[in-house]
Amino acid sequence: MVGQPPLTGLKVLEFAGLAPGPFAGLLLADAGASVLRIDRAQSHLSPLPTADLLTRHKASLAVDLKSPHGISLIQALARTADVLIDPFRPGVLEKLGLGPSILCAANPRLIYARLTGFRRDGRYAAMAGHDINYLAVSGALALLGRKGAPPTPPANLLADFAGGGAMLVHGILLALLARGVDGKGQVVEASMVDGAAYLATFARFALQTPAWDRPRGENLLDSGCPYYDAYETRDGGFMAVGALEPQFFAELVRGLGMEADGWEGRRFARENWGELRRVLEGKFKERTRAEWERVFDGTDACCTPVLGYGEMERGGAAREGDQRPAVTLRETPLLAVARGEVGEDVRRGQGDGVVGEGYVGRPLVVGEGGKETLESWLGWREGREFMVGDGGAVVLRNEGKSKL
Repeated sequence: MVGQPPLTGLKVLEFAGLAPGPFAGLLLADAGASVLRIDRAQSHLSPLPTADLLTRHKASLAVDLKSPHGISLIQALARTADVLIDPFRPGVLEKLGLGPSILCAANPRLIYARLTGFRRDGRYAAMAGHDINYLAVSGALALLGRKGAPPTPPANLLADFAGGGAMLVHGILLALLARGVDGKGQVVEASMVDGAAYLATFARFALQTPAWDRPRGENLLDSGCPYYDAYETRDGGFMAVGALEPQFFAELVRGLGMEADGWEGRRFARENWGELRRVLEGKFKERTRAEWERVFDGTDACCTPVLGYGEMERGGAAREGDQRPAVTLRETPLLAVARGEVGEDVRRGQGDGVVGEGYVGRPLVVGEGGKETLESWLGWREGREFMVGDGGAVVLRNEGKSKL
């Protein structure tokens, strides 16, 4: 019998923001935390969904942060919260009277988690930016791309999500561990520049070694090496090759029917890489991706199909496309992503899963689940401690008599 998800009972106040902040909240919510997203009150009478798709297991509350009632409401929530996620540029919440000096004084156990793109103390601190900019000044973007081509950003995966949201959660969990020792919360600061740079630690070290001491696209792991790259097949698919070690390369050569060509002994010489690449390009185009899969499945050739999410969704578990929690905790599994019978397989998580099976995000309507969360966190009920006005905004009743 498995126990509850590991963060059950943790209260997280997440200010609505762009991708990295919501992703941090999603990681916590998937682990069982109660995550309340603070949205702006809307101008129309009937609240609408926002563009945020990272809403799994979350609730929403619309608050007018320009009003004293709104500020008082946030202060009340912060007094009972364990974690607050601030996704704004430096100084935004401080100007509203919701900075850490105020909220952490009112709740010494609060973990005030702040996420920025650029460093708060760096030369770019006051500038706007996006994932590509944070990667650029972290040094990581200069590593990405093929020979003779400009640096290639990997969508917004590396800075926003890995270096930003995931690193912020790393800091939050460390702060929770520290709080378990001394009972005190603290301010957690994360920046996407520092997060991306930290993720690039191995590559940065490798720049000082023969593995990565050449220009972009000419090294072992950056598309320079012909046996660490992707190759197009006859039907327009692709196979990924990572046959670095001798025994794996031998399996690759065997599967391709190239045993007699003597590449095992010649592949290390860089002057042969161009020729080997042309040979591999020609070989892979002789068959379809499905045909190559039948050749290499079950082997140690480090040769696998490049799968698209569409076919993974259609293929389900047969394509390892059934989406699961990021990690498995055997005794206290995270919440399930995909629906369906999971039986005793805790690798799939626990609970009912969500609509969309991890492939379709459902926008959270502003205010959805917020009233229930206010009752759960504070014991408040609509019409007694608060009212919901036009656009879904929550307004405190009897402000002067409230226990704030």
